[in-house]
Amino acid sequence: MTTLVMFDDERADGWAPFALTRPCGELVFGRWTLRERLERVARTRVAGHVTRPWLRRYAEPGAPRCLDADGLSAPLTAWNARAVPSLDAAWSDAPANLWVADRMAGVRLGADAEPPRADWFAAPRPRPGLPDRAVPGAWLGHPWDLVSAGPDRLAADLAAAPDPEPELPDGCWRLGDAPIRVGEGARVEPGVLFDAREGPIELGAGVEVLAGTRLGGPLYAGTGSQLLGGHISRFSGGPRARVRGEVDRVTMLGYSNKAHDGFLGHAYLGRWVNLGAATTNSDLKHTYGSIRVGPPGARQDTGLVKFGCLLGDHVKTGVGTRLETGAVVGAGSSLFGAEPPPRWVEPFSWGGGRRPEAHRRGDFLSTALRVAERRGLEGTRELRDWLGDAWDEARGS
Repeated sequence: MTTLVMFDDERADGWAPFALTRPCGELVFGRWTLRERLERVARTRVAGHVTRPWLRRYAEPGAPRCLDADGLSAPLTAWNARAVPSLDAAWSDAPANLWVADRMAGVRLGADAEPPRADWFAAPRPRPGLPDRAVPGAWLGHPWDLVSAGPDRLAADLAAAPDPEPELPDGCWRLGDAPIRVGEGARVEPGVLFDAREGPIELGAGVEVLAGTRLGGPLYAGTGSQLLGGHISRFSGGPRARVRGEVDRVTMLGYSNKAHDGFLGHAYLGRWVNLGAATTNSDLKHTYGSIRVGPPGARQDTGLVKFGCLLGDHVKTGVGTRLETGAVVGAGSSLFGAEPPPRWVEPFSWGGGRRPEAHRRGDFLSTALRVAERRGLEGTRELRDWLGDAWDEARGS
């Protein structure tokens, strides 16, 4: 049986703010993580990720571990996490150099082949003597591509689902003809509007939707999520996300909370993010110009007129926090105060104003474990080690 692994190349290594705390294959794009999408296409599980060395103790429940690049053996298929295969792509175990849109996406090696060395994963090159095989799909070039292309990808993913459509919950209304699916044990109160004019809507098992919520497709709410009121559209989130207010074109990884009113648009949130009441973001410049992203002196032009923010894992905001257009907030940061934080916030920052301090290692880790335990998960030593390694990489001397 061929072992399937995902890898982050040197470009993915720069995907702030997410690359600090997780392999890029564990980012959601559309309905699934990039790793789950590859597993659906390949019809086999990903054995692990080849990624940045400080993530060697990455330990997210349900996700494969990170692998030592020098400890791999053939037969092996290595796939770039930034390459997004089409769901209907054919897959085989025949050795080949694998290409997506004329760029090398990976390699499939037979049992007698020498596995790639560690430097190959940073900048993959074709293996001499192997045939070339094109795989239909697309590429993600930057982390903001997850925002700009996410809703269209989500709509296509949900439209491809074969599951039968259930009856609409009692006392609810519907607009549009796109499919609506409600998972087992989901609880939808009367007075919810399902607006399926622009795409399908899927509620996972155990999802709760309160009266007065307007759901606009394409929308996916993962297992155990809570949709608590307001207008939520073009959204993909969960498991166990909490969402309320005006939310549009947002992806939210598991266990993150926006449980109060406030606008969040054209945004991507990592896991365990908590937005205080009335936290809001801007996703449009006053000039209607293209939005630039990055640290001072090294900003990149996204080419996007509408783009809100990227918030890393374990980010927290205080009541009334205002996030500027194109804000990138590093993992583990805790922001509060009357003055908006800067557009670029270094990982593990603490405080208010334009120059937050460093979030102390022990304080951050204690909070992260306490938050996990409040949501019914064990605050394990593995979790502490993984996040501690990320803190050391970002803030250690």
